[in-house]
Amino acid sequence: MTLDRSQFAINTLQWTDLAKGWEYDDPAFLGKQPRVLAEAAESGFAAVMMEVLPTQTIRAYRELLAENGLRAAPGYLQVPLPESHGVTLEPGSAAEFRWFDGVRRRADETHALGLDTLFLSAEMVTGGGMPRFDEAAGVGHAFDRARLERYTDLLGRAAEILTAEGIRPAFHNHVGSWVETREEIEHVLAAIPESVLGAGFDLGHLFWAGADVRGMLREHRDRIAALHLKDLDVDRVRRLRAEPGPYTRSTDDLFLEPGRGGVPLLEYLGELPDAFGGWIVVEVDRPSMEPLASARASWKWVESNFPAV
Repeated sequence: MTLDRSQFAINTLQWTDLAKGWEYDDPAFLGKQPRVLAEAAESGFAAVMMEVLPTQTIRAYRELLAENGLRAAPGYLQVPLPESHGVTLEPGSAAEFRWFDGVRRRADETHALGLDTLFLSAEMVTGGGMPRFDEAAGVGHAFDRARLERYTDLLGRAAEILTAEGIRPAFHNHVGSWVETREEIEHVLAAIPESVLGAGFDLGHLFWAGADVRGMLREHRDRIAALHLKDLDVDRVRRLRAEPGPYTRSTDDLFLEPGRGGVPLLEYLGELPDAFGGWIVVEVDRPSMEPLASARASWKWVESNFPAV
C-alpha cells in the first residue's frame, strides 16, 4: 500500500443532522453550504466528496469549491427500486427511461468536476416502509432473492449508462439498503461484469454487517476503484448484531472519528494494491464532537498515518 494524504477526502456529513433527515435536499442548506466547505478546508482536508445540491447549479458548486481551495472527490448515487415507491415500470416506456435521469445528471456532475469515478449504491429508503431501515439494520432482514435479482438488474443498467459516459461506477454497500450483507454484495458483483462495475466498499458498513472485510478486499483488490472509510464503536456493533434495531436508533453513539473506534482501518487499507491510486473518502455520519473538531480529528488521523505527496 502506497497511499498518501492527497488521496483522502472528507464527506461533509458532520455538518448535517442525519437523525432528522437528508439535509442536502433542503433549500435551507444552500445558505449553510459555504460555511460547511470553508470549515472542511480549515480542518486540513484538501478535497470533499462531490455533493452538488439539487438546489444549485454545477457551476455554482464548482465556484464554491474553488473559493475554498478544495478539490472534488467521487460523489455518491443511490439507484431507487421502483417497487419501493409504489411504481411499476413498463419495459421500453418513457417512464422507464426517465427512471435513470438521476444517473445521467450525476454523470454530468462527475465530468464537470473533473472526475471519472462514482460510488453507486442501492437506495436506503428513509421515509417509511423499508424494513431494514424501520425494523432491523445490518443483518439481512427480510431477504428476498427475487427482489435482489431485480435490484441487481437495475444497478447493472445504471452502471452501463455511467460506463458508456466514461465514468467508472464503484458499487457501494450500505447498511439499511437491500444490498447490505456480504452475500448480497457478492451477488451484485458476480452478476455485473467487472468491466461495467467496479467496487467502492464502505469499510465501516461492511464491518457492521459482519462481513470478512479483509477477505473481501483481497478478493476484489483489483476491482476496487475507491473506498469509504468510517470508524465505529465495536462494542456497540456487537450489541447491534445480537439485537438489531431500526437504522436511526442503531446509529446513536455508533460512528466515531477514525482511530477512535475499534475498526482496524489501517489493516484494511493495507490490503489495497501497492499501485492503488483511487480515493479514500472519510466519513463520520454522526460525529462524537462538534463538526469542525470532528473534521480536524479525522484529518489528524490521516496526517499521522500517511505521508504527504
